[in-house]
Amino acid sequence: MTFSKMVVTACLLLLVAYTWPIFSQGAGNSSPTLVIYGFSILEEVISSGILPAFQKRWREQTGEEVLFYTSFAGSGTVTNQIRFGAPADVALFSHTLDAYRLKEAGVIQHDWTALPYNGIVNRTPIIYIVRPGNPKGLSSFQALRQPGIGIVHPDPQTSGGALWALLAEYGAFAFPEGGGSAAAHAGMVDLWKNVIILGSSARAARTQFEMGFGDVLITYEQEAVKDLARGKFNHEMVVPEWTIYTEHPAIAIDRNISPEERPLVETFLDFLRTEEAQRIFVEYGFRSITDPGLDAENRYFSKIPHPFTVDDLGGWPRAYSEIVEGLWRERILEEVRP
Repeated sequence: MTFSKMVVTACLLLLVAYTWPIFSQGAGNSSPTLVIYGFSILEEVISSGILPAFQKRWREQTGEEVLFYTSFAGSGTVTNQIRFGAPADVALFSHTLDAYRLKEAGVIQHDWTALPYNGIVNRTPIIYIVRPGNPKGLSSFQALRQPGIGIVHPDPQTSGGALWALLAEYGAFAFPEGGGSAAAHAGMVDLWKNVIILGSSARAARTQFEMGFGDVLITYEQEAVKDLARGKFNHEMVVPEWTIYTEHPAIAIDRNISPEERPLVETFLDFLRTEEAQRIFVEYGFRSITDPGLDAENRYFSKIPHPFTVDDLGGWPRAYSEIVEGLWRERILEEVRP
């Protein structure tokens, strides 16, 4: 192990050790408990919408008061925390690639793709946010190639949203007529020459944009829709003609679940795909994975002329190998380096 890897590993172990006392507070309490880790933008809908609704349903069905402990961060950070010992019963990832990593590490043993919708519980497209009045007239990923555009982007090293953004950018250049892999390469090089800030998560990138950095924030639609519904959105949302639907799985962490705990975990996972839970996701700006008709209940969702998914790019293992590693990390980063 190199020195840098030793430092990273030590930091992760310290982080897990630091957070462990939070979860130890339930020791000795007879109430059933669920420990839930999730990626950053899920914090509000899970804490304020999903958990109270599930708590009510569990109480009505069992007479018990289920308790929750939660932790939210970038999807890559969540994955590393769980791998190094964080006591999550359930994890909600930005993408299934993180689940594959935990399966390779032996932390997850079951096949979540056998679950309804391949374990996915909601989705939201990648869009971008611009300053009030859209002063630079930006309306597509092609427009982000112009010199002089300052882009705030989540960091692909730590953020699941950033990996989705890379796939959205690739598809937006590759799929339209006249596109292809060469067009995607050229388009992404121009776009990445304009990236001026990297946030450690989608939420961190949003914070930097709110502080005044950049002309454009590439992010999830949910980030804008949630604030639009509350009259707190002070920018403009641009929905590209071509973009990807991000899809978010919820998965049991087998290593941390005893046989006695598993019925509660599986009941919670099933609840996430009920109509009640899907309506809550829609209310908080996520699109339903089980019934697209529920999306009509949120008037801030825009029609996307040409949406695509990671399956259109060959699935996560292939997309990550060819687009994230082979194209972005090994070629584009070198080409845009000053």
